[in-house]
Amino acid sequence: MQSSGSRAALKIVEIGDKPFIKSAFPEQTYFFSTYAAGSVTDLQAKIFNISLSTIRYLRELLSDSTVSLIVCHPTPSSPWGARAVSRALFNKRIFRGHVPLLRAFGPQFLRGQHSAPLVVLDQDDYPLIDRSNLFLLERCQLYFKRELPTDRWRVFLKTAHPRLPTYRFRKQARWERLIEKLRPISLGLPLQGHGGGYPQSTEKTADVFFAGRVEASSWVRKVGAGELASLSEAGVRVDAPEGRLGPEEFYSRCASAWLTWSPEGYGWDCFRHYEALACGSVPIINYPTIERHRAFVDGEHALFYSGEAGALGNVVLGALADKQRLSRIAGAGRAYVMEHHTPAALATHVVEQGLALGSSGR
Repeated sequence: MQSSGSRAALKIVEIGDKPFIKSAFPEQTYFFSTYAAGSVTDLQAKIFNISLSTIRYLRELLSDSTVSLIVCHPTPSSPWGARAVSRALFNKRIFRGHVPLLRAFGPQFLRGQHSAPLVVLDQDDYPLIDRSNLFLLERCQLYFKRELPTDRWRVFLKTAHPRLPTYRFRKQARWERLIEKLRPISLGLPLQGHGGGYPQSTEKTADVFFAGRVEASSWVRKVGAGELASLSEAGVRVDAPEGRLGPEEFYSRCASAWLTWSPEGYGWDCFRHYEALACGSVPIINYPTIERHRAFVDGEHALFYSGEAGALGNVVLGALADKQRLSRIAGAGRAYVMEHHTPAALATHVVEQGLALGSSGR
């Protein structure tokens, strides 16, 4: 933000499953949780579960002319659909007398009038906008989307359009206006960061590190895992433990490797891209399928490879031949992540972009 004075004058309403904006603007943000297992309402901390007792206050804030910005995290599906209802009813909190059916309805209050600009922050895996969230795209000034296809029209695949959006669909002024609201945003480092910080190991005991799900994940992982096995047989020091690692162990082993294989999972973007650099390891990532925010530059912040057979192995062997270059990439990449891809940096970007719009288009 431009100054501490302008920051203090902010008043933000955040509706969603995680206090992303509130983590960066704790004093200025009123957070209303849509998460089925959300935290307890804390009036002093400005944290509220959406319930019958807090709906009135939420509506008052939405119409409050002193509110600077509204940020909404969309729900993955319709709140009155079978999936949302079953998740609420089978939540373990129901046995303690809490029935969180209302929480998923939080974004629905934005169908009515609101006084401040509305920004949507979609950090889910899906490369499309669910039909139940199209109203948010209509109502907002900006829609930040993590998995934003390079052809933005694909967000409407089988949602606003029954198939891949056609020429006729793309020529309609309404949809062209909506597509212009979309903006890329990265996943960045985890909101619940590692309490002990990210280690910076100087001793590299592995050439390549990978820990993650391969079975029933992306095809990229299955193919790449086979290439890592071949590299290991050829003498490359591959650290690929089976099973899930705790955060401390994961970061320690990541820091001890020259390279961290970071293939896409259900979405192209993933925490590992950024965690690797935070730990001083260079991520090797398959070429992006999405439009990116503050994108990594190949050979400057990370290394990228294509999907053809043998491509991963070729990049690994080429990279390991020049360790000084890897050290330079790791250093530049870490500085880039800490400047642009921390939760605070991303939240600030969203808020600044939203405020820059003023009250236009509401």
